Amino acid sequence: MSSEDKKKYMQLAFEEAKKAEKQDEVPIGAIIVDPDGNVIGRGYNRRELDQDSTQHAEIIAIREACQHLGTWRLIDCSLFVTLEPCPMCAGAIINSRVRTVYFGALDPKAGAAGSVVDLFAVEKFNHHPQVYRGLFREQASQMLKDFFREIRRKQKEAKAKKEIDNNSGNQE
Repeated sequence: MSSEDKKKYMQLAFEEAKKAEKQDEVPIGAIIVDPDGNVIGRGYNRRELDQDSTQHAEIIAIREACQHLGTWRLIDCSLFVTLEPCPMCAGAIINSRVRTVYFGALDPKAGAAGSVVDLFAVEKFNHHPQVYRGLFREQASQMLKDFFREIRRKQKEAKAKKEIDNNSGNQE
């Protein structure tokens, strides 16, 4: 796959991540591409929206790709995701036989492609995707940093407002 193709697909993953961000979800996006270069699966983080801990970008994209192909096997397909897959997503990637995984930001808290653990390197598993770490790492990391900075700002603002409301109630 050419570097231009990788850039194009990763930018599509960022577009998915932006959909999550607009809905106050952690901005994570994923794209699955078939061997001919067609996008067959898209997903973005929806845990808060759906109140479902399994609604990760990769899982949603894998489900869509499987439906598109009519099989659970995503042999020769590539996954582009803005954040290192967690253990659940790594398991789904292994089980669906995705050939290649490209991801942006490292996840030091839940990364299962080398940061915390590397499930893709466990010899006893029957499938081992090729993994390319850090594709557009800075852009992916910055998107997450900006999101969490804004969350903290809103929380601080809400706390200050609550304190003002409590204090004004005490004065009456």
